[in-house]
Amino acid sequence: MVEFLRRDAKRFLKFGKGRGKKAKWRSPKGRDNKMREKRKGYPAVVSIGYGSEKSIRGKLNEKEPVTIMNVIDLKKIGKDQIGLVGKVGQKKKVEIVTQAAKMKIELKNINIEAFLKKLKKVNKKEDKKEDKK
Repeated sequence: MVEFLRRDAKRFLKFGKGRGKKAKWRSPKGRDNKMREKRKGYPAVVSIGYGSEKSIRGKLNEKEPVTIMNVIDLKKIGKDQIGLVGKVGQKKKVEIVTQAAKMKIELKNINIEAFLKKLKKVNKKEDKKEDKK
């Protein structure tokens, strides 16, 4: 799949490396713009034919993404679906991730093992602080 970037994304730092939102696609509109003219040797311009297959479109790892906002949403996920944890607080996120680990549900935007490992480490530090008091 071709990566479509703004016209001078690689030329200017303000659009370039590590500036994902700034480098996003904007249609070239200048009168003498070579990219707009689709000249050879210049980056690809968004046009019909570059789209993905209809059967794959909008899917992650060939599974349909489902936004999870609470534990109840987690129970509704089928085998051909993948979980995306929504914009929730830390307490609810911990509940969702622990329940997903028990139910063996795949989450796209959170690494379950790493998240739980980090959580245990934080809890140990808090326990040590409480013991000192």
